[in-house]
Amino acid sequence: MSKPKLLIIVLFQNLGDQEAYFARSPAPPLSGALVAALTPPIVEIELLHEMVRPIDYETDADFIALSFMDFCAPHAYDVAARFRARGKKVIAGGRYASTFPEEVAPHVDCVVVGEAERVWARVVEDAVAGKLEPRYDAPFAPPLDGVPPPRYDLVEPEFGVPVVTEATRGCPYTCSFCQLTIERAPFRTRPIEDVINDLTATSKLPYHKRKIAMLYDNNLGGDIGYAKELLAEIAKLKLWALGTQFSFDCLHDDEFVDLLARASCTMAFIGLESLSEPSLASVHKKHNKVEEYKELFSKLKHHGIMTMTGLMLALDEDTPEYYEGLPAHLDEIEPSIILLSISIPIPGTPFHETVREEGRIIDEDLSHYEGDHLVIRPRLVTPEQVFEAFQTVNRTFYSNGRIARRWWRLIANYRYARNPLAWAFHAAIMSSVYYRLSVFQKDHAEQRVYPLARSKALSP
Repeated sequence: MSKPKLLIIVLFQNLGDQEAYFARSPAPPLSGALVAALTPPIVEIELLHEMVRPIDYETDADFIALSFMDFCAPHAYDVAARFRARGKKVIAGGRYASTFPEEVAPHVDCVVVGEAERVWARVVEDAVAGKLEPRYDAPFAPPLDGVPPPRYDLVEPEFGVPVVTEATRGCPYTCSFCQLTIERAPFRTRPIEDVINDLTATSKLPYHKRKIAMLYDNNLGGDIGYAKELLAEIAKLKLWALGTQFSFDCLHDDEFVDLLARASCTMAFIGLESLSEPSLASVHKKHNKVEEYKELFSKLKHHGIMTMTGLMLALDEDTPEYYEGLPAHLDEIEPSIILLSISIPIPGTPFHETVREEGRIIDEDLSHYEGDHLVIRPRLVTPEQVFEAFQTVNRTFYSNGRIARRWWRLIANYRYARNPLAWAFHAAIMSSVYYRLSVFQKDHAEQRVYPLARSKALSP
């Protein structure tokens, strides 16, 4: 007899089938491939990332597992309803389902609360046996040993970088807008040998896809000693490129930066958030020092590491004067890529509680909580000023001339000690990533944010 089939779907859309939007991300989220690896072999598995392909509601799968973020929750309920109408059993998991299980439960057959490693096998076994329970609660913040390598072989070929994993979970900081503050868990590290095993469990991939990887940690440098040990081991793998994420304060450690370069780190995501000290203080991100930005970005460039930095508008201490000077200030400190967004009061976070108590939430539609919509009333600027700043900053930063100038300075400043051939190869990979990300950010704003600025529905 054939096995039952499990379809794991990592949701991305929140606009419905008629306005589907497919991201040109080089790498998939980790959740789907990891859940697939945790699934016992009593079922056949298919993995679908809605970032790159639409959902097939006529699938022959018996069970549907949905992983989704908060802004995808309304879409997830619609997806679940369509599958359940076809007789499928739907299981929901992920951070939003774990935070608000009572809200999610009426829309699905089962909710998995917490991290899946210790409970997922039992969920699948119960489903196959016809004994699926409405809720499974995982232990809180368990040790991270024994986590298997993600199922990279199930990731769609559209992703150029299927090798994604994590070395740590959590962050020692408590930024008030961050989802990690909803239920604080201790910062945890995985055994280094397990992480290396993940990065080398790639035999089923084409050779060129084995050589580039992403570490999806919230803050790799949360334990700087551990991070250094891990990077030293990753350096031995001779990867072509590595991407990771950490906080700005890690860059004060020269050994850490040197080890990033030795591990072939090509891109680092860093939460810039704001170039205004009062705005940083308002979200409890006091470990970022604006006066250090230029020096630290320069340090990374010297090591051949480009930066992708989150930058938020509509923070509580933003002013018209700050917005006016922002394009020039960005030119001065020169991050490689900015991920520009409008501040999101994620439900359950301290930031959400503050704006809710002050009566400043102007849009309760959760599908708008993705960073493109303005859902709160700012304190010191108007909605029009927020959108005007968004367009001015994005159009200035991603003008063709500035893209070319930043690329040239990125390459010209790359002086890390390598032989000429290795330097040229690394520079070529860095240039390709830089160009693709620049084009994506520019296009995303034009397709998703600029039309909102013209919408009368967003008038205060």
